[in-house]
Amino acid sequence: MKNKYVGIAKVGEKGQIVLPARARKVFGIETGDHFIVLGDENRGIALIKESGFMDLVSQVGKAERE
Repeated sequence: MKNKYVGIAKVGEKGQIVLPARARKVFGIETGDHFIVLGDENRGIALIKESGFMDLVSQVGKAERE
């Protein structure tokens, strides 16, 4: 499937999530990046890069002011 990614992440003893190297490369994830964690007890968890999320919030705010 184009523009889709499926991989497996491992959770460490302290709750760290280790993302596959390919996922880090595809999504431009680097050491020190921050993520927003969204969750639904019935549907699961999603991670969104903080920078992308803040850009989205800024765009929504700008659209509301116009």
